Amino acid sequence: MRHLLHHHNHAATAIDPRIRLLAAGLLLALVVSSGSSTFPWLVAALCLPAAVCLGMPLRVLCLRLVHPLFIAAVILALKVFIGSGPSSVFFRSGWFTLMMHREGLHEGLLAVSRILGAVSVAVLFSQATTFTETMAALAWLRVPRSLVEVSLFAWRTLFMLYDDAGVVYMAQKNRLGYCGLRRGLRSFGALAGMLTIRAFDGSHAMTVAMTQRGYDGNLPLLRSAPPSMFQIAGLVLFALTAAIAWKLQN
Repeated sequence: MRHLLHHHNHAATAIDPRIRLLAAGLLLALVVSSGSSTFPWLVAALCLPAAVCLGMPLRVLCLRLVHPLFIAAVILALKVFIGSGPSSVFFRSGWFTLMMHREGLHEGLLAVSRILGAVSVAVLFSQATTFTETMAALAWLRVPRSLVEVSLFAWRTLFMLYDDAGVVYMAQKNRLGYCGLRRGLRSFGALAGMLTIRAFDGSHAMTVAMTQRGYDGNLPLLRSAPPSMFQIAGLVLFALTAAIAWKLQN
């Protein structure tokens, strides 16, 4: 949570958030549409070290890659052992024989490269851009107002519920509420029910407060400051370079 609230102070802040968002979207599209694994691996090799250079701790980076790596490993195993095409013996022990498919191995490696390439772009973008900057850029790009509004409210409520959950959990733990499986499940159920009630009460109070202050759903951030022509030219140059690299490796 502290990492999410931290305001990044590095060279990337000089780039307009809308330019960063468009560049990340372009890279994601190229990675997903790549027919070769070379381009996604190249993107991952550039984005992950860049995220570390921008201040992301290695521990945080590894934690963010755990789930994508697990999903990629499962997809690779499914493609290799349950794929289509000619097969060969991978492992044999007595009556048990495990077959692998070479076409499935190729498809699985391509899927793994796409997953890691896309995740690396998302990791770098999250390190270079705060949540409020992302929402302001989405609002400027005319993303549906309801989506931006709900995302902002959910982001604010997330930290409120996190603090409430910590207080209630420590109170339950100090009263031996998690001694044993049965008492632990009962305490966890009470904690979840209390957080649900507080979430509804907090959303109602927030709606009333913002309505009374004249909130109409508009997000004025970045609307009066169009991107500079220099940064737009840089985005065009970046797009051409990425498109050429994608074309050469596909």
